[in-house]
Amino acid sequence: AGAKDDTFNVLDLAEYTKNQPWWRKIFAPSSGSSAEKYNVATQLVIGGVTGWCTGFIFQKVGKLAATAVGGGFFLLQIANHTGYIKVDWNLVQRDMNKAKQQLKFHSSGNKMPPEVKSRVDEVIIFLKKNVILTGGFAGGFLLGMAS
Repeated sequence: AGAKDDTFNVLDLAEYTKNQPWWRKIFAPSSGSSAEKYNVATQLVIGGVTGWCTGFIFQKVGKLAATAVGGGFFLLQIANHTGYIKVDWNLVQRDMNKAKQQLKFHSSGNKMPPEVKSRVDEVIIFLKKNVILTGGFAGGFLLGMAS
């Protein structure tokens, strides 16, 4: 029957890293806590690329949304002017006053609900732990909005 071969190959990490390309040394995950999983360059690149993509998409969707909303108002005005629809402006004014009163009521307390406060605290903790990633994202977002 087959005998087991109990020999193991030894991996010399110093030799292994010498044979790695330079970009692996810069962008490879470093050991450490989960907040420091990637080095500074990797965090900046990841944050910048995702920020740029988000900013670019935000810009395109924003233009599309503005065009759709503006075009919709324009078409409603034409339809109102030609008599296809009739707008009850008194009802609109009443609804706007109700909305204003509700906004005044909710903003007078100046207290956030506990579920909102806990989410805000989570976001602040994340931003503090990932300052470099957040900075890269913000820069990339601005560049994406500009392009």
